[in-house]
Amino acid sequence: MTATICGGALAAAESDNIQPNIIYILADDLGFGELGCYGQELIKTPRIDRMAKEGMRFSQHYAGAPVCAPSRCVLLTGLHTGHSVIRGNGEVKPEGQRPIPAATVTVGEVLQQAGYRTGCLGKWGVGFPGSEGEPNKQGFDHWFGYLCQRSAHNYYPDHLWRNGKRIEYDGTVYSHDLFTEDALRFISESKENSKPFFLYLAYAIPHTKFQVPDLGEYADMSWSKDQKTQAAMISRMDRDVGSILDLLKEMNIDENTLVVFASDNGAHGFAGTLKIFKSSGELRGKKRDVFEGGIRVPMIARWPGKIEADSSSTHVSGFQDMMPTFAEIAKTTTPKGLDGLSMLPTLTGKGKQLQHDVLYWEFYEGGGKQAVLLDGRWKAVRLKCSQNPKGSLMLFDLKNDLSEKTDLADKYPEIVSRAEAAMLSEHKKNDVYDVWKFEPKKNSKSKKNRKNKKNQK
Repeated sequence: MTATICGGALAAAESDNIQPNIIYILADDLGFGELGCYGQELIKTPRIDRMAKEGMRFSQHYAGAPVCAPSRCVLLTGLHTGHSVIRGNGEVKPEGQRPIPAATVTVGEVLQQAGYRTGCLGKWGVGFPGSEGEPNKQGFDHWFGYLCQRSAHNYYPDHLWRNGKRIEYDGTVYSHDLFTEDALRFISESKENSKPFFLYLAYAIPHTKFQVPDLGEYADMSWSKDQKTQAAMISRMDRDVGSILDLLKEMNIDENTLVVFASDNGAHGFAGTLKIFKSSGELRGKKRDVFEGGIRVPMIARWPGKIEADSSSTHVSGFQDMMPTFAEIAKTTTPKGLDGLSMLPTLTGKGKQLQHDVLYWEFYEGGGKQAVLLDGRWKAVRLKCSQNPKGSLMLFDLKNDLSEKTDLADKYPEIVSRAEAAMLSEHKKNDVYDVWKFEPKKNSKSKKNRKNKKNQK
């Protein structure tokens, strides 16, 4: 049964047959420690903090990757970076990134086929203009934003994309504000539809550049201009998350709407923000690291009447869990072979929650990096994978060493062996990411033969 979003249908919103609305808000490069509800003391985030008070705050939630494009691919497809089609920030000039193939099933398609009106706003990063990876070709009825994540570095763009059409701007309009306006419009239009809605709102804040229309309450702080701007960008996003929550209440669809807030990876850490704001909290590292500071991110879920208010969870989860979670909420199915597990039992406190034995990441910058989390506790990290794909691991006990300071690899060889086996088994070859010598690179033999023949001459 599909819900109507207005009138008499509201009275039936508590029925188990109603499909709830779903809003997923994604910040860009927001560190684990940059929200008040996660310990931030200098940057003010009252609306997101209130959202946490009204919902559930997760302390061990993981992004799909330590940078933008692969992390978003994991979110959209339910496959971790050892299985997903996008595993790095593959650039396509002049505008865009490597596209998600047409055959890939996304969370947008799953919910669209379940009867949802779907919208995507903000930063995309997994396609280029005219490619098969455009949002409208990947399950989203409505799309407005940056196709290219490089373009999204500038908050005063000369153009954006709306449903396949290039929209010109004069470089004076702040894109973040446009996305908020469009999000409020998309939600408001639900009154005119007989469908539930899914909104994926991928804000570009607080990714650099350091740009904001005004510094607000931070103008007179003794920080650098960039540090003031960072704080003002986050507080502006906080304000706009509040405006979305306010609209849901005004429309009387608050209790029939799940709202999730998260970040796509760890803090960027530029301009001294990592130090002054303690952007990663107690965690080691930042964006581009597979240590906790690069991949553990804030996540808050709010659903009045369904999720217990002012609650918290240590449930170990990741971006790959979003598709199966949203599909179960929408009372539909997902493709077979996903890496994610539905988190609905944790959110609602009903039913048995399945647990991840293994979470896995691979990353193709900085010489190649791998990480695996076993049983939610044991974290193994391998660096310089391209030089030595079977190199030694570092092992950390997150239960007793959240900051990953003490390498226990020598002390627990049996756990290291488990981690090595997981790193090998979780990496699957695809046409692009045939690296680290898990399998021979294409033409590697012929190149070696040519080199030998040259030496023989």
